[in-house]
Amino acid sequence: MTAILVVEDDPLITSFLQRGLKSSGFSTVAAEDGETGLNLAVHEDFDLIILDMGLPDGDGLTMLKQLRALGRHVPVLVLTGLAERDVVTCLENGADDYMRKPFHFDELLARIRTRLRTSGTQEPFLLSAGRVRLDLRTRRATVDGRSVELTGREFSLLETLLRHPDQVLSREQLLSQVWGYSFDPGTNLVNVYVNTLRKKLGADVVETVRGAGYRLRAS
Repeated sequence: MTAILVVEDDPLITSFLQRGLKSSGFSTVAAEDGETGLNLAVHEDFDLIILDMGLPDGDGLTMLKQLRALGRHVPVLVLTGLAERDVVTCLENGADDYMRKPFHFDELLARIRTRLRTSGTQEPFLLSAGRVRLDLRTRRATVDGRSVELTGREFSLLETLLRHPDQVLSREQLLSQVWGYSFDPGTNLVNVYVNTLRKKLGADVVETVRGAGYRLRAS
């Protein structure tokens, strides 16, 4: 399983990232400061590192420089609220990509997959359950062999459900994984998009489990 190290001192963001990455098929390890993150990155094997620039024991740039100085070439995706010139500094010192806070998880996930492909790490690109198939490379969805046009958010929601066939995912889980931690948990976005998927894929594809959430039927 592809392993990702998350170096982030905000426990809410760390929890959000770990839940989303786990549901997308990755294993994760978290560190809340640069010293711990560097130690893990040097002594364990990770396929990618998500590195926050604002850490309690210094900025993430220091850890990034130390990591590269030690000859570790694992892809690093930086999370930052810094000015553009500081982002350029991160890229010049070995960062492979960056995301500005606040961010949407689906965009972060797309960037992670791009970096993993570039580094040669393999990840399944075809998801299927029951009558539904989803090609992550071409972003093409089919039902019983029939092509279905999906918006970006519909695609992300279906992908999340397909990664957990026959499992119940709560509204809160889907909201955080598809829309991001900054969205109001009281929103009805999940309900609206589930209904849209049903219209496009078939009313029986996504089940409502009363009081619990939604489940994509694998049979």
